[in-house]
Amino acid sequence: MSPEKLRPRARRSGVEFEEERAWVTFYRRVGHDVTIATEVLAQLEGDPEMKRAHLALYLCCKESLRMHKARQARNKRIGQFVRRFCHGLFVVPAQALQRALHLGGDIAVECLPESVKEPAVPQVRKLTREPEFAQAASSFGPQATRPTVAPATTDAQVQAARSPRSKPTRTAA
Repeated sequence: MSPEKLRPRARRSGVEFEEERAWVTFYRRVGHDVTIATEVLAQLEGDPEMKRAHLALYLCCKESLRMHKARQARNKRIGQFVRRFCHGLFVVPAQALQRALHLGGDIAVECLPESVKEPAVPQVRKLTREPEFAQAASSFGPQATRPTVAPATTDAQVQAARSPRSKPTRTAA
């Protein structure tokens, strides 16, 4: 036989074999499951001898937790970006539209044509052309030439002035 003969392996019991299989599954699972990585890390930190025996598993757990933290930070940044984007896309234009409609209403009211002039002004002009009122207006002298608003009259006075018996015939001037 050759001097480089392999040493025979120590025979392991079934419990040791299963224990090693469990540790191997931890190696696979800590990269995907943060809760398992946290529990294994706590267990390894509690027993320094176990930590020395499974140092690679300890480092895998640390790396898994670090990646999870980085993933959460990235997701938070993405969430903030999406919130800002949606706010800028939906909320800001809606607020601007609301403000524009509020101010636009005032502008639209100002753009409307002027309201009808006082209906009494054309009626006063019409009445002052009639000879009876023209004669009364001329009796006031220089005040009659100034455009003034006629004093308030009652409906009875207006009706009396319009009645056919008091209307003189019109003559062309």
